[in-house]
Amino acid sequence: MLEINKIHQGNSAELLKQVNDNSVDLTVTSPPYDNLRDYKGYSFDFETIAKELYRVTREGGIIVWVIGDATINGSETGTSFKQVLYFKECGFNLHDTMIYHKKTPPLTHNRYEQEFEYMFILSKGKPKTFNPILIQKKYMDKRKNKAFSRNKDNSHDLGFSSKKTHKIKGNVWLFNVGGGKSTKDKFAFEHPAIFPEELAKDHILSWSNQGDLVLDCFAGSGTTLKIAKILKRDFIGIELEKSYCDISKKRLSQNTLLSLDTKQEGGNGIPPTNENV
Repeated sequence: MLEINKIHQGNSAELLKQVNDNSVDLTVTSPPYDNLRDYKGYSFDFETIAKELYRVTREGGIIVWVIGDATINGSETGTSFKQVLYFKECGFNLHDTMIYHKKTPPLTHNRYEQEFEYMFILSKGKPKTFNPILIQKKYMDKRKNKAFSRNKDNSHDLGFSSKKTHKIKGNVWLFNVGGGKSTKDKFAFEHPAIFPEELAKDHILSWSNQGDLVLDCFAGSGTTLKIAKILKRDFIGIELEKSYCDISKKRLSQNTLLSLDTKQEGGNGIPPTNENV
């Protein structure tokens, strides 16, 4: 078994072979895609990695695959869709297609501004954990008679009760990005494509519990690993580039986030509910 609570330098396609079968509860990762990221000229064996991820993922485990597409010769590549379809061929279910909406996107000028990436939620069988993040309702429906919320016996307790002040967050997640927004760790921006700590936090809270094993096989600047550590999950990180491994090691020594009450598990200060999916 690859040593836990450590960042390992090396090729994911090879190092994943050292991870035990059915041992990983959650993977949160973002691979270097197309030509959007200057990743020091490296490429990766996607198909081998996808097969290995299926092998190492526990029954009921989840992969959060954060990815976008480059535009080459006037056409988006569609790599994201090709990869998720291959994951399905490997045996994963496409549990949800979520959107990572960037509040301050880069400018592309000759088309509508690119403001999002995909967050594909892939499950190995039925997800074993879902701790949904709750947000406060803006509108309280106080109507007493609503046909869609009636039980067969004409009662009204189907989860749509007007007494409920919160609801499950939607699957389009908006995050601030850039300096001072994605993380307080200024040195992390030596990596060209970090994603927000809040993104990692919300997914780790949603799809895992304390003591679970979280994997990032493209660890980059170590965002997933840092948040997993703070949220009391075990973790395994794999990263090919030594300089990025060094960034990860520095970040793992940091115990502060932009906003997180580590005494309470939940988004926006609201404890998540436990739900059997």
